[in-house]
Amino acid sequence: MRLWGDDVEVDARIRDFTVGDDGVLDQELIPYDCRATIAHANMLGKIGILTPGEVKKVVAALNALVKKWDAGEFGMRPDHEDCHTAIEEYLTRKLGDVGKKIHTGRSRNDQVLVALRLYGLDALESMDEELQALLAAIRTFEQRHGDVAMPGFTHTRKAMPSSVGMWAGAIADALEDDRVLLATASNLLDQNPLGSAAGYGVPLPLDREMTTEELGFSKVQENPIYCQHSRGKFEAFVLHALVQILYDLNRAASDLILFSMPEFGFFRIPEDLCTGSSIMPQKKNPDVLELLRGRFHELLSLEQRMLGIGANLIHGYHRDMQLTKEPFMQGITSAYSCIHAARKVFEKLDVDRKRCKAAMSSELYATEDAYKLVAQGVTFRDAYLQVKKSLKKKGS
Repeated sequence: MRLWGDDVEVDARIRDFTVGDDGVLDQELIPYDCRATIAHANMLGKIGILTPGEVKKVVAALNALVKKWDAGEFGMRPDHEDCHTAIEEYLTRKLGDVGKKIHTGRSRNDQVLVALRLYGLDALESMDEELQALLAAIRTFEQRHGDVAMPGFTHTRKAMPSSVGMWAGAIADALEDDRVLLATASNLLDQNPLGSAAGYGVPLPLDREMTTEELGFSKVQENPIYCQHSRGKFEAFVLHALVQILYDLNRAASDLILFSMPEFGFFRIPEDLCTGSSIMPQKKNPDVLELLRGRFHELLSLEQRMLGIGANLIHGYHRDMQLTKEPFMQGITSAYSCIHAARKVFEKLDVDRKRCKAAMSSELYATEDAYKLVAQGVTFRDAYLQVKKSLKKKGS
């Protein structure tokens, strides 16, 4: 079945090329497309396109379909172009002509838009919950070990006294800011594009406020052309927010890789979070941290890919936009797994108090010594030079 079907049989390889990875990606969108279709059916009932009895049949069939999907009993065939086709075919097979009415007043363009918005909003809600769990793990770690002094570094050289609490608090504060970006991304997605059709609306009195309320969106996305052109734009902003989270986790991972080395030994990573070597029996590798560090670059490339797809397109729908689905969904999956992995690390991370204390060497207090002289009335520049000369003498 093709929703745009005609008598021309499309070349099989061209069909597969145009469908791309939608056969796999759309599996996750099936329950969201069903939700949107239920709202659309209720609205069609209100404006007289469907009778009350037809609406009841459609809603019941879609709820049954979602249950089948939950049980792993509903999927897409290779000849389905997308989940929209699979769902409409299911309804037509079950309900006959009633199933053929369900596409009235919409296009696959606004169908995929609304399904991706609902998918994204659910994903970001789960992402924020996992991010809060990570923050709780960091704050607990900070409370448990925050009083431990450790060197602060600039230029990867010892600089001034710091503490485990100051270090962990910096990571937590950064992630709190990232939650603001995540909330902003959710606010952007929280607009209902259903009813915009292919980008120019339809000549029917659709009640877009009704579907907005039923689907839980905060507002209608009014301009139908912008509905289409926000595809890729909104997803890119979501990825940007996720990039910022992984940016902070990247640097935290770099710290932990360095400071857990035997040469430093400030932190201890439990063995059950490490992996071994296929050739060196002694190795306990911090692979989880290395992958956390690397995933940032992967996600950054997905953001750039998303922006690149949408650039240079004139206003209106283009099939290029189909290519935004994969980086969006891949980025969400990757970021969630990274946040979860980071939480596991902080829940089990330990501090070697003796090694931290031993690393608090005298040069870390040079600035403090200079300010003690300032307190005695010495100008800062003279105090600075006095301490510097003193350190040189001790070094010789």
